Amino acid sequence: MKAMTRFFRSSWGILAILLFWQLWVGLSGVNSIVLPSPMGMLRSLAADPALYLSSTAQTVALAALGLVLGVALGTGLAVLTWFSRFLAGLLTPLGIIFASVPVVALIPVLARIFGYDMRTVLAIVVIICFFPAFVFTGAGLRALPPGSADLFRVLGASTWRRLVLLALPAAVPDWAVALRLAAANSILAAMVAEFLMGTSGLGYLFASARSDFDMEKALGASAIATVISVLSFLLASRFEGWAGRNWR
Repeated sequence: MKAMTRFFRSSWGILAILLFWQLWVGLSGVNSIVLPSPMGMLRSLAADPALYLSSTAQTVALAALGLVLGVALGTGLAVLTWFSRFLAGLLTPLGIIFASVPVVALIPVLARIFGYDMRTVLAIVVIICFFPAFVFTGAGLRALPPGSADLFRVLGASTWRRLVLLALPAAVPDWAVALRLAAANSILAAMVAEFLMGTSGLGYLFASARSDFDMEKALGASAIATVISVLSFLLASRFEGWAGRNWR
């Protein structure tokens, strides 16, 4: 009962919107092609759960793998820029320019390189998750406690020891912020890539349902992606809070 009470206290606004949505669609008699109802979406989910489950499993797997690879790549390059000012001057502008290119423009190029399959979707997720990790980790590596860098130099600590014992621990809270941002965007990136690629997953399910004017199925795919994205954001936010309490 306590858990239910907490749920309704935190989610009553969303539940009120869904109730108003359902009542308005029912009373106005608007066609489901124009605006599907929440109950229609639930009926679509219950009618073919295996279809949604398989599509969700693929999208979540690609998003999770892309998140890991993108964050690892961004963190690794940020560490390299910490080691070398030359690499910082080279990699930082390239990273900014590459991250500023719209996803729609990247997909044709990446599809020619990796093929019109899941590898291109994975590459898009890696690119989307790379930039927050690169920027926030790089900033965290340089946001050291006052006087700590001078103390390590006076004690004769090597560059490697300063990285492992000082810079990396100092960067953990900023790295957690990057993880929170990338975790939510990874699902969206995977779904957008699947939608544009027309292969499989929740994005393809949404695209095929839209082309068939089955908007209840399209809404179901969107709702699943939204729920997973919100849960990813909340889990990453918990980790960010833990890192902020224990690493600052």
